Amino acid sequence: MGKPYSVLVVDDHPLLRRGICQLITSDSDFTLFGEASSGLDALSAIEENEPDIVLLDLNMKGMTGLDTLNALRQEGVTSRIVILTVSDAKQDVIRIIRAGADGYLLKDTEPDLLLEKLKSAMQGHRVISDSVEDYLYELKDAVDEEDWLSNLTPRELQILEQVAEGKSNRVISELLHISEGTVKVHVKNLLRKGHAKSRTEMAVRYLNK
Repeated sequence: MGKPYSVLVVDDHPLLRRGICQLITSDSDFTLFGEASSGLDALSAIEENEPDIVLLDLNMKGMTGLDTLNALRQEGVTSRIVILTVSDAKQDVIRIIRAGADGYLLKDTEPDLLLEKLKSAMQGHRVISDSVEDYLYELKDAVDEEDWLSNLTPRELQILEQVAEGKSNRVISELLHISEGTVKVHVKNLLRKGHAKSRTEMAVRYLNK
């Protein structure tokens, strides 16, 4: 493997955060990008550079994991965002994955398995703890069209409209005066939020809403 993956650990429990950071640094495939005790700290930590992975606690005081996830995605952050939580509640899993997380792992995950799952996330896989994985089948069956659209940022909606008209990333970037790379990030987030495999599937679902 080449360069190690950088990880930002976001958790408001100092003891847990320390343990997770030590686990990350114990594996040469990873390097610690930094640690944050709140969503606000996480946002300021990535103003200059982005880590490869944001490992994010769900139930934090103040700005929750879901708030932080939404804020990171609205900022156009392209890091893989993996939730690490004690909550195995179905509504939490569904809400988090809908909001564009790349993974949902429980805090009782074996340390070695956690590291494997993070590597898997970096290879483009969505990583979910086995005990909550079945909830995703319900999610696929019941992606509520209105709900999906209401979770989009104004910029994502704008780009979705252009995609639905069949415009390419390059054309969209010129129309909206943003870089083609930024358009790609938004399209990637749209595909994930809409659980669509392709631009075409996403466009069809948007036009049939």
